[in-house]
Amino acid sequence: MSMDDDAAQIFLAEALELQASIEANLLDLKSRPADRELIDSLFRELHTLKGSSAMFGHSALSAFVHEFETAFETLRQPGACATDALIKVALAACDQFLALLDAPEAAAPASPALLQALADALSQKAPQAAPAPSRGADWQVTLAAGPEALGLGISIPALLQELRELDPEVTLRADLSEVPPLEALNPLVPPIRWSIRLPSGVTRDQIDGVFVFSADDLVLDIRQEDGSPDLTVATGSPQPEAGETGGGDALPTGREAALSTMRVATERLDELMDRVGELVIAEARLHDLSQEMRLPSLMSVAEDIRRLTSGMRDTTMSIRMVPIGTLFGRFRRLIHDLSDRLGKPIDFVTLGGETELDKTVIETLADPLVHLLRNSIDHGLEDSATRAAQGKSGNGRIELSATHAGAEVLVRIRDDGRGLDLARIRARALERGLITEDQIVTQQDLRMMIFAPGFSTAETVTDLSGRGVGMDVVRSVIEGLRGQIEVSSEPGYGTEITLRLPLTLAIIDGLLIEVGQERYTIPVAAVEECVELPSELAQSDTSSNFLNVRGGMVPFIRLADLFDVPGPRSDFQKVVIVTALGGRVGVVVDRLVTNNQTVIKQLSRLHAGLKSFSGATILGDGTVALILDVANLVAAGRSMEEALRMRERVA
Repeated sequence: MSMDDDAAQIFLAEALELQASIEANLLDLKSRPADRELIDSLFRELHTLKGSSAMFGHSALSAFVHEFETAFETLRQPGACATDALIKVALAACDQFLALLDAPEAAAPASPALLQALADALSQKAPQAAPAPSRGADWQVTLAAGPEALGLGISIPALLQELRELDPEVTLRADLSEVPPLEALNPLVPPIRWSIRLPSGVTRDQIDGVFVFSADDLVLDIRQEDGSPDLTVATGSPQPEAGETGGGDALPTGREAALSTMRVATERLDELMDRVGELVIAEARLHDLSQEMRLPSLMSVAEDIRRLTSGMRDTTMSIRMVPIGTLFGRFRRLIHDLSDRLGKPIDFVTLGGETELDKTVIETLADPLVHLLRNSIDHGLEDSATRAAQGKSGNGRIELSATHAGAEVLVRIRDDGRGLDLARIRARALERGLITEDQIVTQQDLRMMIFAPGFSTAETVTDLSGRGVGMDVVRSVIEGLRGQIEVSSEPGYGTEITLRLPLTLAIIDGLLIEVGQERYTIPVAAVEECVELPSELAQSDTSSNFLNVRGGMVPFIRLADLFDVPGPRSDFQKVVIVTALGGRVGVVVDRLVTNNQTVIKQLSRLHAGLKSFSGATILGDGTVALILDVANLVAAGRSMEEALRMRERVA
């Protein structure tokens, strides 16, 4: 990829972030229509998008954003505030940003109509906001070009024009006192100093927005004339030394903070993760070799490599972790549009947006969450009249949250709607032949049937739901992420769906166990404890498959029987007790080998249907060990428990 391609990709990423931020601010503006700070923030983002798109040759987008800015200028008038109609048109215009990025020529014809609709919405009489409190004295801005300003293409007249557009009462004055004789004049460094007075209604952020791309190359002084401490930011001149500020560590400015970070293509991160995975495997081979040869020097080097590899693994994985709030923000627009379309007022609440998750998991999670949210709105929430009749708030509530739970992240979608109708689900399951009339089905199993392919209790099919496809997509994606789904529901009070997801899909800590001549890996995060199998339960033909662990009965599964592993069993078999889905089960093995870093490799398509395994890994000696699917084992244990209870009831 060339440097130009890299720059174009960076611009595209920044433009998408700005578009998402503008959309989020517009949605916030709906609830805070007269919030000047919000409007100012919106203008700064529009201004940045306009400037950067022009810089990268997206002239159609730049021109559209400029007209958008001009139309929105009305909102900066005293007492003005946004209306719902304006927000609706502005969101449509925000969508046009993406269209102009993707296909400028195809999208450009729609721009005039959108701008006209925007102007019409702004021309409607808007409710007057409460008088804004006084903002203090007028602003005094002193401006001159720096030594390299003109060479870099900075236009002083354009900056002055932008300042004029902030308020009609802006006054300008040119100071020509430092202009030298013509023969001594340097045309690249004009000696004119400009004094600009702006009314107190203009904010500091608005003024800073004008100089966002040029401040470093100007001699700029901004202050308020009320005798308050100087607010000046002098740029284009040497910065004071650290000692001149009074000492101590100064907090980084926003610009410095931005410079301390950099964008990296996700493909490079994936490649780095693959290399670290291979390094982990090579380190395991070196470790095994050192243990075989027992050479002190080799063992010392192997230990150093292990320590460094572990640190590199942790650092690389932390780079891939991103806050899930970046995903949650995308759904505000979805909720807003569906709320309008279905006529169901909705309070959408997000919690735990700072929770970090592997970027691959987050990217894959977008579609399932869309289906779950659409389902909650269409099927879960009642209309306002029905809710009022039931004594509920007229606004439905949907809560989307995330939280850490050990080595997992729990993502929950909760609504306060009507809840699942289990009788209706059972009837539909009978119609489809999923269960029989005399079959005993637990409530949890009935709830999980909503994820069966083609299963739906809807009477009619709409473009939102009714075909039973969306929830099947949710199930298949979550299973592909090695996650689990839990459903709880209370009739009349709502439904909660919990997605249990691993923190990462790349490398985990594994417990290597041995059964016969075969080796398997169990994710350490799922291991609760290891105990000795009592001698009276050592034989496979014993009648009981339950272990008494400190007074609690735990079902156990013999892996040798489950996988038909030949050979004699160990005289000292172990039970590894694992937990998942809120349950636990014991796994009987011959030997516990060691803990190791497990690089997860996907199974081939031929083996993808094996439910007992979630992947494979390469050991230090080059052999392959299958990774056990703990959730599947726990589900088997639950079936054993339910069968035991049924036998007890019959007895």
